[in-house]
Amino acid sequence: MISLTRKLFEPYKLKNITLKNRIVMAPMCMYSSHNEDGKVENWHKTHYTSRAVGGVGLIIQEATSVTPQGRISPQDLGIWSDDHIEGLSELVSLIKEQGAVTGIQLAHAGRKAVLEGEILAPSAIPFNDKMKTPKEMSLTDIKETIQAFKDGAIRAKKAGFDVIEIHGAHGYLINEFLSPLSNKRSDEYGGSAQNRYRFLKEIIDEINTVWDGPLLVRVSAKDYQDDGLDIGDYIEMSKWMKAQGVDLIDVSSGAVVPAQIPVYPGYQVKLAEEVKHGADIPTGAVGLITTGIQAEEILQNERADLILLARELLRDPYWPRTAAKELQTELESPKQYSRAWN
Repeated sequence: MISLTRKLFEPYKLKNITLKNRIVMAPMCMYSSHNEDGKVENWHKTHYTSRAVGGVGLIIQEATSVTPQGRISPQDLGIWSDDHIEGLSELVSLIKEQGAVTGIQLAHAGRKAVLEGEILAPSAIPFNDKMKTPKEMSLTDIKETIQAFKDGAIRAKKAGFDVIEIHGAHGYLINEFLSPLSNKRSDEYGGSAQNRYRFLKEIIDEINTVWDGPLLVRVSAKDYQDDGLDIGDYIEMSKWMKAQGVDLIDVSSGAVVPAQIPVYPGYQVKLAEEVKHGADIPTGAVGLITTGIQAEEILQNERADLILLARELLRDPYWPRTAAKELQTELESPKQYSRAWN
C-alpha cells in the first residue's frame, strides 16, 4: 500500500485539545434511555465505544437535554441532574480508553419536544398543525433555561468530557430564538437580530464562566423559507460567536419550520465554507458526506476544518479504515485487530 499523508488523518488542534484525525461522529439521538430517566444505558456504551475502536477522532454524544422538559422524546439522554454524572463519566472513560476525544451536545428541544405536559418556546407558535402549541417563555423561564445550560456544562466537566457543543440548530429551542419565523417576541429577546441572538449569547457567556475547554455551536445556517435566515445572517452571528470565544461552528441547515430542502451529497458543505471564510472561524462540515475522497476534497480545498459524519457511521463503525483504504494511506489498527487490519 502506498503511504501518503492525507489531511483527513492529520491531527487537529481544537483549543487545548488535539484530535488524532479530523473525523468527527456527529450527534445522533438514539432514543434509548428506556427508563425515561435520561440515564446512560448499555446501548450507549456499546454504540459510542465501537466508533472509538473504529478510529473516529472526536465523538460528540447525542443531544443531551439540560432539563426534563427540554427532551425531544422521553427516551432522550439528560444532564439536568447530578444523578446523570456517573453514567456519563463511565461512557467518557470507555471512549477515551479507545483513543477518541469526547464531546457532548447540550440541548433543549423547545417546541419540538414530544412530551406530556407543557412545552416551551420563544413564542406560542406550534411547529406544525400536528404538534402541540408551546407556552411562550417568560423572562423567568428564559433565565432558568440559561442557568440549566450552565449547570449542564458544569456536569459535563465533572463527567470528564473534553468538548462541549451547544445545539443551536434543527428547530430546537436556541434555533427558535434565532429565527424570525419562530420568534415573534416584542421584548429584548425578539425583534432585531441582536435581540434574537441574546438567548444564545447569554448561554455562551454563562458556559464560559465554568468551562475552559473547546466550545462548539451547531447552527442551521439556512431556513429554506422566505423571510427566514440565510447564510449571510449566520456569517454575522458566527462573528459574534467568535468574539465570545466559540472555537468552531458546526454547520447544518433547516428544520426550524417545515420546508422543502434540496438534498444531495455534501449539500451543506457550501454553507460551512461560507461561514469559515466569511466569519474567519473554523467550521465542521456535515450532511451526506460518505466517502474518504469526498471528505479529503473538502479539507484540501479549505472548505471546512473537520468532517462530521452521521448516518455513514451508523452504517460503518469502522469508516476511518474504509476511508484510509480508499485514500491509499496507512491507518494504525487497534492492536487486538492487527492480524486482520495489517
